[in-house]
Amino acid sequence: MAPPDTRTQILDAAEHLFAERGYRGTSVRAITDRAGANLAAVGYHFGSKAELMSAVARRVVEPIIAAQSAGLDRLLAGTTEPGVAELVEAFAGPLFDGMPAGDEGGARRSRLIVMILSDPAEEVRGWAGADQDAVRERYLAAFARALPALSPEELWFRIRGVLAVTAVDRVEVHQRPAPDCPSPDAGEAARHWAVTFLAAAMSAPPTRT
Repeated sequence: MAPPDTRTQILDAAEHLFAERGYRGTSVRAITDRAGANLAAVGYHFGSKAELMSAVARRVVEPIIAAQSAGLDRLLAGTTEPGVAELVEAFAGPLFDGMPAGDEGGARRSRLIVMILSDPAEEVRGWAGADQDAVRERYLAAFARALPALSPEELWFRIRGVLAVTAVDRVEVHQRPAPDCPSPDAGEAARHWAVTFLAAAMSAPPTRT
């Protein structure tokens, strides 16, 4: 097998370091040192550190977004009004598929998604494009039909909560696997637990202010 090209080596190194240290805590030099590349390679392949961050985020998140979109397509092919649990499964399921328990790459992607959700650096949010916006709007519309009593603001807050809970769970599972659940089946069980929990959270009555 041929070794990865320089661009891929830089992406791999940046993914590791952004996940471990965050955007601001990672220097371009640290990335190129890990990748075995020179400093000019980042500018040549990506243009800037911010564009490299965007490329890393897209590489991790776009397959998940594509799977979320496909899952929603399958639901809507069967009914125009899927239930909350079905929507949560279609939305959160690809996160479990992309971040399997016991897999270092899955844990790293989990940490990166947590970083994307929480890092205050504006550059971290610059990766999002039309595909992500379209999937978000489609899920918002589907959940709004299933949960008409929720305001758009509270609905979007709860959807963000689905992302955060799932990503943090995947990080925790890798760092401290449960001693009573060592088998591969534990990952599938956790997926079912998460869907049950998150569907109940999504379905809670609107918050009274």
